[in-house]
Amino acid sequence: MFEYQQRRFYRMAEVKVTKDNFQKEVLESDIPVIVDFWASWCGPCQMMAPILAEIAEENEGSIKIGKVNVDEEPALSSQYGIVSIPSLYVFKNGKVTNQYIGYITKDSVLALLK
Repeated sequence: MFEYQQRRFYRMAEVKVTKDNFQKEVLESDIPVIVDFWASWCGPCQMMAPILAEIAEENEGSIKIGKVNVDEEPALSSQYGIVSIPSLYVFKNGKVTNQYIGYITKDSVLALLK
């Protein structure tokens, strides 16, 4: 089981973002960060999950995917005015440069970075 967890961790290019690590993982990141505000009960969020995981794995080192569970992090959700999920926020150099609410395709997610 340890080997599986280690392999999963290695392949998992997504980061669980909390109020405690938001500054370091998102605002101080050297690479663009797509922050996914999501919840486990949200159908469209579950549809987005494999797309974001694929983007994270394919672009590891050049794009970071941050996952904020809105049920676990209400302060972050409130800070960014999250009222609908999934909500994707693109951060570059500590600033929001783009955002999108709802389900979108992989190509559309990548287009948010431009």
